[in-house]
Amino acid sequence: MTNTARFRDAVVAWAANGVDARDAARLAPGVTTAVLVEGASDAAAIETLARRCGRDLDAEGIAVIPLGGATSIGRFLDVLAPPVLGIRLAGLCDAGEEGFFQRGLTRIGLGEIDTREHMEGVGFFVCIADLEDELIRALGVASVEAVIEQEGDLEKLRTFHNQPAQRDRTIEHQLRRFMGTTSGRKAHYAAAMVNALDSDRVPLPLARLLAFV
Repeated sequence: MTNTARFRDAVVAWAANGVDARDAARLAPGVTTAVLVEGASDAAAIETLARRCGRDLDAEGIAVIPLGGATSIGRFLDVLAPPVLGIRLAGLCDAGEEGFFQRGLTRIGLGEIDTREHMEGVGFFVCIADLEDELIRALGVASVEAVIEQEGDLEKLRTFHNQPAQRDRTIEHQLRRFMGTTSGRKAHYAAAMVNALDSDRVPLPLARLLAFV
């Protein structure tokens, strides 16, 4: 297990069980930056994009840490606030959850973080409306469907399209819902869609986050 993976696991354990923050620091010497994201799909997208750009986040000491939901941001910031471990923070969230991030960042002393611009100034970026929406818009529907076909799920998608609950929804909304219907599918397709992107079509929140760290 890499240092960044040990650090990630220690921080997740702390947030769940109250383990002392210093335990995380001792487990992972060399970690310089923690990137806080809502879930596994965000982490998969960032790590895949970094590899495509020729970067090794582990070697750089950058740990990508899924929160298990935006409402957990406060607990993670308590252990990771700069005065505690002395590492840089960055992150990514959905538009509907930025209030949780703004309040948490303000509380740990990073200034009055009450706008999206303030968030970006301290390294936290917002997806409109969420990661899947950003990637679907960047690729386009036809290219997303091509990715799904390549991954062997095209028949499952067609079955999903025909469900009564989906018939009145836009194709973009159906694609987003389809990716969330099975455990692990969102993360799988986050990586697959990032791999399918042209280099000049990377969604801005992902590009800016990677540039920041």
